[in-house]
Amino acid sequence: MDNNLNEEIIKTEDDVLDMLDNLLEKRESDWWDKFYLRDISSVPFFSDIPDCNIVSYFERGLLSRGHALDVGCGRGRNSIYLAENGFNVTGIDFSNTSIKIAREKSIEGSLEVTFLCKSIFDFEADNESFDFIYDGGCFHHIKPHRRYRYLSTISKLLKPNGYFAMNCFNLKGGANISDYDVYRQNSMCGGMGFTEYKLKNILEHYFDLLEFEEMKESKDNNIFGKSFLWSVLMKKKS
Repeated sequence: MDNNLNEEIIKTEDDVLDMLDNLLEKRESDWWDKFYLRDISSVPFFSDIPDCNIVSYFERGLLSRGHALDVGCGRGRNSIYLAENGFNVTGIDFSNTSIKIAREKSIEGSLEVTFLCKSIFDFEADNESFDFIYDGGCFHHIKPHRRYRYLSTISKLLKPNGYFAMNCFNLKGGANISDYDVYRQNSMCGGMGFTEYKLKNILEHYFDLLEFEEMKESKDNNIFGKSFLWSVLMKKKS
């Protein structure tokens, strides 16, 4: 008898989600560890500079101080910028390599930033703990069947008057595939691209959209900005 007959049993919705996880191409922590060891010049967002939208939030007085969560923090560039500007920051990423690099950079800058090797699905914190939650490039890697849990988790962690900001691929930067295509092709194709309609349609169920625009190409070497990304600023629904 094939052992799978006794092991691959679906009884609950969680079992369905687990099955879809197992069927899809895997880009887990080991893959990302190797990715973050690539040469700095080969990846635009490896530079130790903050995203232009975060900088603008401070310049316009939308952000000041409080508790911030940086989801998929990578090498920590945005976490460090938030800490430099008065926030108590937690950065999470499920790549051990990226977290190690981020910790080293925060120590070099004499900054107290909490960096944890966690995914948002494993991260534990009290509800309504954060004044600002930032996703600088994680969402387009979230599998469609996990979006509900991802966005509902963000909403639970965000304070009632807090801000949630996100950058994610538009069709210039990400794969032009539908949610169904992910499962037809057994792949996220390196990151999904979103049309304005699709992204708004997904996010508006959970958040009030305050700003939605294509990120501007930055000519300032001290600020990151690329037009292949959408930039969205939100508050959770009352």
